[in-house]
Amino acid sequence: MTFRIQNRDARRLWLNTQGLAATPTGPLDLLQIIKNLGFVQLDTIRNVTRAHHHILWSRNQNYREPMLNKLLAEKRALFEHFTHDASVLPMEFYPMWKRQFRRMGEKVNRSAYYKTGLCEADLEAIVARIEAEGPLSTHAFDTKITGKKEMWARPPHKLALDNMWYAGKLSTSHRESFKKFYDLSERVIPHDLRNQDHPDDAQIDWLCRAALDRLAFGSPTEIQRFWEATERQEVESWIEKSKEGLKQVELQAADGNWSTALAPIDIERRVEVALQPTTRLRILNPFDPAIRDRTRLYRLFGFDYRIEIFVPASKRIWGYYVYPLLEGDRFVGRTEIKADRKAGKLKVARFWPESGVKWSGARADKLEAELYRFARLVGAETVDWVCQHPTKSLAQ
Repeated sequence: MTFRIQNRDARRLWLNTQGLAATPTGPLDLLQIIKNLGFVQLDTIRNVTRAHHHILWSRNQNYREPMLNKLLAEKRALFEHFTHDASVLPMEFYPMWKRQFRRMGEKVNRSAYYKTGLCEADLEAIVARIEAEGPLSTHAFDTKITGKKEMWARPPHKLALDNMWYAGKLSTSHRESFKKFYDLSERVIPHDLRNQDHPDDAQIDWLCRAALDRLAFGSPTEIQRFWEATERQEVESWIEKSKEGLKQVELQAADGNWSTALAPIDIERRVEVALQPTTRLRILNPFDPAIRDRTRLYRLFGFDYRIEIFVPASKRIWGYYVYPLLEGDRFVGRTEIKADRKAGKLKVARFWPESGVKWSGARADKLEAELYRFARLVGAETVDWVCQHPTKSLAQ
């Protein structure tokens, strides 16, 4: 008989798997959080704090911004590469990432965007400088953009550094104010991990199993999109070969409809032991892995969310950088906030309750408490409401 997962159980399991069910307090094991998630996306925008810091803080609010670079640069417990976007991954995953270096290296070599115009001698000179001088950022080089200067145009040396980074020849040594420093991979990646070799089918098996483990349940497309390190046909082939170790389940969506999904063989136990989500109100980052797949988010929670940073201001439905508000297993609103670090303030520019959600005084107090906790992460002492504060008058 097919195992059926009711929608509330699916939400509970997903939030538990994503590290968002438990109250985000207690001893901090940062590396374990990243292992549990699989990777953490990096992003340049610092509206309050950069996405990677916010994602980690959401799992344990004892986290502080310098801790991630310490794991990367000093402890060498992480490496940087490309999943669906630039991310940090646990260093122990490195041997199972080698085909991704090859895939990405081949991809950028085929891309017109990544054509550097540099000859082989130029590339060798870049590597020779890094070998002689140690880790270098793009600011150590001075090649110029030629031709029309498009928005995303990069100088030749930057493209060359990235090409070698994608292919695994160079690795991120460390970051300074988010500026990436490139070094030879043999000086960054531990010898025993760099020299492990696994055939492609073993790496694909690991990638698919690790993805499904962190999804708890999902479609072939969701498995493929988790790392973006496999092709759809590779995932389908893996499912066919591995079906005795997988379980097909029926999953109820927020609208009551049912669909089939794949799950680990121990899915019934996972549902049984998954924690009930904390009732604390949470401010999630737009790039948080729990909400990154907007289709999955809508199916499970009925929460329609898009990030509009690339949408012209006049065409935005909500705002530039809008944070979803999660309470228990329900999204109850969204808000646009920004930190003024110099002034020590967190500014709430706009607030929208979700339709059908009553904003009582108690719920508004929960949001206020979380805003002050978020403010402390960036050294702010006050929260200023530029817009109307949520009260009972906002009840829908």
